[in-house]
Amino acid sequence: MKPIGVYLHVPFCAAKCPYCDFYSMPAAPEVQDRYTEGIIQRIESYSDSHLPADTVYFGGGTPGLLGAERLGRILSTVRESFDLAPDAEVTVETNPGCGDDALFDGLAAVGVTRVSLGLQSANADELRLLGRRHTAEDAARAVELAHRAGIGNVSLDLMIATPGQTRESLRQSIAFCAQTGAPHVSAYLLKIEPGTEYGRRQDTLDLPGEDEVCDLYETACTELERLGYAQYEISNFACPGRESRHNLKYWRCEEYLGFGPAAHSFFQGRRFFFPRDLGAFLRGDPPVDDGEGGDFEEFAMLALRLCEGLRENACRERFGHPIPAQVRRKAVPLERAGCCRVTPEGISLTREGFLVSNAVIGALLL
Repeated sequence: MKPIGVYLHVPFCAAKCPYCDFYSMPAAPEVQDRYTEGIIQRIESYSDSHLPADTVYFGGGTPGLLGAERLGRILSTVRESFDLAPDAEVTVETNPGCGDDALFDGLAAVGVTRVSLGLQSANADELRLLGRRHTAEDAARAVELAHRAGIGNVSLDLMIATPGQTRESLRQSIAFCAQTGAPHVSAYLLKIEPGTEYGRRQDTLDLPGEDEVCDLYETACTELERLGYAQYEISNFACPGRESRHNLKYWRCEEYLGFGPAAHSFFQGRRFFFPRDLGAFLRGDPPVDDGEGGDFEEFAMLALRLCEGLRENACRERFGHPIPAQVRRKAVPLERAGCCRVTPEGISLTREGFLVSNAVIGALLL
């Protein structure tokens, strides 16, 4: 079978950022130890499956808070329970300034090959408004330490359309990313989520208007590509060969298993997830079934997030038929409006289409 991805959700953070809707919380060392033992037990339940895997992703939260020793134990269990490829991509998310200078040496020693750092901005005022606890200098040092440890594949997260952000400050943050030598940048539009601090005080935030949001996104795309980062997904840019192999599994509707509270899975044609409840996870409560997955609509919706788009050959390989004629018909007026490209090889969204991707994808598939 085709190798799967393994996702591990680490729900611990030093503090909650005002925009964050991910499942995370502060945790004492003993809670982190209990989590480590609990997730190891869950992974070991697949030890007789001999499933091939070629990507591992520690997301969160801030997985770096677990430290290299705990992360190494978990990763060792993944290797013992799955047939992990020798060239597997192993990613750990962390934040600048998280842990001591030895963290990246420890991560490299246990087999981590890729690090994703939550930069968000290189501007001190923007970082303060975002509730971030690090500086741009902390981020530059983290990239340097990762590279020095032998982890050359570093990704930096940026946020677009944040309070007070301007085109110039965004350009400066992008230039900062390039100057660090990080070969991957994820540039996400800020989304105000209900239940977050930003959600509760949305009316008081100095947020850009709709036209400004579009302008900032287009500025980010242009600047990143000018500096050598090719866009390959709505929010992701990479130097050649540095695309996130794990995240590409999601967008290509490939199978993966998720472990940890709030982790989702797509395996053997079904989707299931662990609730956002650390206590329930540690008690051994089973994941919740979320129905069948991988039908054409879902496959197409995910594919259209990618610059390569929905491809004829991928559709035929997966479903035994071409892109349905009705989808191609619906694409014609959208192409005239500048939202997508239609070729014999497939359908892909333009940069303008990415800005209204939910509406465009809905128009194509509904």
